[in-house]
Amino acid sequence: MPVVVPRVIAAPPRPARRPRRAVALLVLLVAAGAAVLLSLAVGAQTLSPAAVARAIVSPATATPEAVAIVRELRLPRTILGLLAGLALGAAGALMQGHTRNPIADPGLLGVSAGASFMVVVGIQLGTRTLAGYIWFAFAGALLASVLVFGIAAGRRGGPTPVTLALAGLAISALLASWTQAMLLADDAGLNVFRFWVVGSLSGRDAHVAAQVAPFIAAGLGLALVNAPALNALGLGEDVARALGQRVLAARTAGVAAIVLLAGAATAACGPIAFLGLVVPHLARTLTGPDHRWLVPCSALAGAALLLVADTLGRVVVSPGELQTGIVLAAVGAPFFIALVRRRRGMVRL
Repeated sequence: MPVVVPRVIAAPPRPARRPRRAVALLVLLVAAGAAVLLSLAVGAQTLSPAAVARAIVSPATATPEAVAIVRELRLPRTILGLLAGLALGAAGALMQGHTRNPIADPGLLGVSAGASFMVVVGIQLGTRTLAGYIWFAFAGALLASVLVFGIAAGRRGGPTPVTLALAGLAISALLASWTQAMLLADDAGLNVFRFWVVGSLSGRDAHVAAQVAPFIAAGLGLALVNAPALNALGLGEDVARALGQRVLAARTAGVAAIVLLAGAATAACGPIAFLGLVVPHLARTLTGPDHRWLVPCSALAGAALLLVADTLGRVVVSPGELQTGIVLAAVGAPFFIALVRRRRGMVRL
């Protein structure tokens, strides 16, 4: 009796995800460019794209009013918003990847609390200019993050997602209490501090962007280098070590990138909540969990979202202005609530 060999029909190959991710990256790049144009054109006085282009490229052919609005007011603000959005978006993706916590944001490392504490210290020492706040805030973000990382590492040579989160919450609470204690004894300092802590791009000139740009550039470079390691760490530290990954070095590089990115952005703009939380989830719907694509897409999405929020704040209460941090909180709080209520979102990245 002949033996009948069943035919094995191979499953059709799965379509490659790389083209889809490349398209997503391109779409986000275009969105960030559109947000830049929107930020330059829209405000108390709306300008046409042609008028914006003339004011930037050929100011001699533009009206003096358009040149003053674009080059002196909106361009420095837009550049800073672009840098801060890139920084906070990438830092959020790194933070969620390293802690394996979908509701983590850069502030979990104590960045915001440390920056706020040192700004108050600077006010107590007589600093009253934004240029002075930047260096105090960046130093505070750096010191708080190093302290959190050191506590989380413990005696076993490396931090874990749980110890990072717990140490970050503890240090943030401690620094927040010290900050409030100093402000209660200084009414003048409270009046100065409240304008920084709300989170805004207004009132920042080109020097502010120039001061933080080197730190953000270094942080973005380190984030892109650290992104492939996050794919291995997402499988667990034991598996990552079996794959040849140096876990402690990867954790250290990731924390350093988060400190540079979130510290510089927070120092320049004040604490901007929810951006680092929301953006990685939006980018993940386009790229999937691969951090090699997720980190740059989160950075571009963060830049686009921050600039759109800043532009919206200029027009929603015109002729007044709503601070960027308030606009993002109004958008981010419902998103955060929805994320917490989704049980699957709490356990999967």
